[in-house]
Amino acid sequence: MMAMAVTLSFLLPLAGTLILAFSGGRLGALASSVVGVGSVGLAALASAWAMMAHSGGSEGITLWTWIAVEDFQPTIGLAVDGLALVMMSVITGVGFLIHLFAAWYMTGEEGITRFYAWMNLFVFSMMLLVLGDNLLLLFLGWEGVGLCSYGLIGYYYQGSANGWAAFKAFVVTRIGDVFLALGLFLIFMELGTLDIQQSLALAPQQWQEGSTTANLAALLVLGGALGKSAQVPLHTWLPDAMAGPTPVSALIHAATMVTAGVYLIARLNGLFLLAPDVLLLVGVIGAVSLLLAAFAALAQTDIKRVLAYSTMSQIGYMFVALGVGAFDAAIFHLVTHAFFKALLFLSAGAVIISCHHEQDMRRLGGLWRKLPVAYGGFLAGGAALVALPLVSAGFFSKDEILWQAMAADQNGLLIVGLLGAVLTGIYTVRLILGTFHGEPGSDHARHPEPGTNPLTHHLPLIVLAVLSTFVGAWLYPGLDELFPDAPGEAAETGHTLLQVLAMGAAIAGLLLAAWLFLRQREWLTKKTGQGIGARLWTLWHHAWGFDALFDRVLVQPWQWVVKVLRVDLVNLVMNLPALLARALNAGLVKSQNGRMRNYALVMVLGATIILLALAVLPGGNA
Repeated sequence: MMAMAVTLSFLLPLAGTLILAFSGGRLGALASSVVGVGSVGLAALASAWAMMAHSGGSEGITLWTWIAVEDFQPTIGLAVDGLALVMMSVITGVGFLIHLFAAWYMTGEEGITRFYAWMNLFVFSMMLLVLGDNLLLLFLGWEGVGLCSYGLIGYYYQGSANGWAAFKAFVVTRIGDVFLALGLFLIFMELGTLDIQQSLALAPQQWQEGSTTANLAALLVLGGALGKSAQVPLHTWLPDAMAGPTPVSALIHAATMVTAGVYLIARLNGLFLLAPDVLLLVGVIGAVSLLLAAFAALAQTDIKRVLAYSTMSQIGYMFVALGVGAFDAAIFHLVTHAFFKALLFLSAGAVIISCHHEQDMRRLGGLWRKLPVAYGGFLAGGAALVALPLVSAGFFSKDEILWQAMAADQNGLLIVGLLGAVLTGIYTVRLILGTFHGEPGSDHARHPEPGTNPLTHHLPLIVLAVLSTFVGAWLYPGLDELFPDAPGEAAETGHTLLQVLAMGAAIAGLLLAAWLFLRQREWLTKKTGQGIGARLWTLWHHAWGFDALFDRVLVQPWQWVVKVLRVDLVNLVMNLPALLARALNAGLVKSQNGRMRNYALVMVLGATIILLALAVLPGGNA
């Protein structure tokens, strides 16, 4: 029963992809939506069936042998344990709600069949990534989600900016994928297997803790995780990826794909425990990404870009948890984040469609009565995002991360986490006030068209809103048995104090935001319009200038090298003898013209030159 449920959850999205891809455009919008939404919905039911049938421990399901070359025999095999089941539930459950909402969001759009084919293929690839029992199969799913993200980000391919955004996402994440591939090569070369469980068992036997090989393998795997999870420095693709349809942003860039790096590190936790310095680097990178993204979110005017930088910041919290060895806390926040960030993106999508594709906060406002369901979604999702104490899912998962950082004596990471909580409250309040309160900034905001479909519009938002409350936190099963003990599991001293600090940070952010945007709006506008305030605003609006820096340091030098190499210098040198021979040949050919006068003149000149040379040269006797 268990094997059948897991196999169905794995294959149903693939079946939907094949039906849509080979329909040849013969399916209408309704039929495409039914196939696309239905296949993921059935996969979600199969995942729930697998969750109920799971009796604990780990179970392997081998479908067939993929490659057989001597001892190298990776299989198409599925490994099912608590972590895999949690990820399956998030991918298919949240994925189904997003697909269902897309049926409303994409109404009237061209290429619905293509849209759902890519979306189904993405779900299948993500399931392959989390269920694969060997690193080669995991890498196949890893590359699959990258390919699907390219197709979905560039869905509106008629606009060149959208195509470049898709291209940028593909290239930047491929940089990380190269590091991951090198890491897999190193693991196979050293351990002789790519089976995940065998690798984790063999690594402590062959590598000493802190050894060069262990550190190198962990660093290479970390490089892959940074690309997919949009952490510094491979993060610049994520904000531009908002060019795709909003359901794409919700599915790929909030709930699933960007958390693949977190899953990878958690799955290979034994490898990273052998490289404690690299594990700490994971936490440091997460803290840096957390802060940089939070400041950048303060200065965005596009509601989807605010949420994009918020995603980067929240994944930074997950990396902080990983960095202190709190793998369960990282997965806990991954789950709650999937709930509330999907809710925020879908609510943003409801605003965008209702306001005739307007998503600039400066041209919105005054929508809270006109779009009550979307407004409620923003309130519930925003409360979880800022970790509103006790009532939101985000409070419980974020509190666990901060507690584990404190228990691990990583006070620097703890302080960054608390500061991030304050900043999160500020940019979340700014987002909600700018979108739903105040005076409408355009006719689009004055005359929205509220969504009225209770099934495809209301239901996903309501379900995700409920899951973004403490209900979502209660549903998380806990995976302590899969991971080594986290620092905070051995002691509870100071946990209550930490909870008070976390609550204070969240509330302080909300109060500071209310004071700034409700009481001091004119003063704030004046300060950000001149002097150092304007410079900081510009810096944060351009996300600390990483794009310009990479363009100056990497892109422009590369373009110069390519321009120089258009003339192949080595080839030019190799061609010089041939060019010289051709020139001499051309000269000799011109001299053979059949004219006797010219031949006689040449003979006289030649004789004269010889006589002069004999006369001038030493020893000459002409």
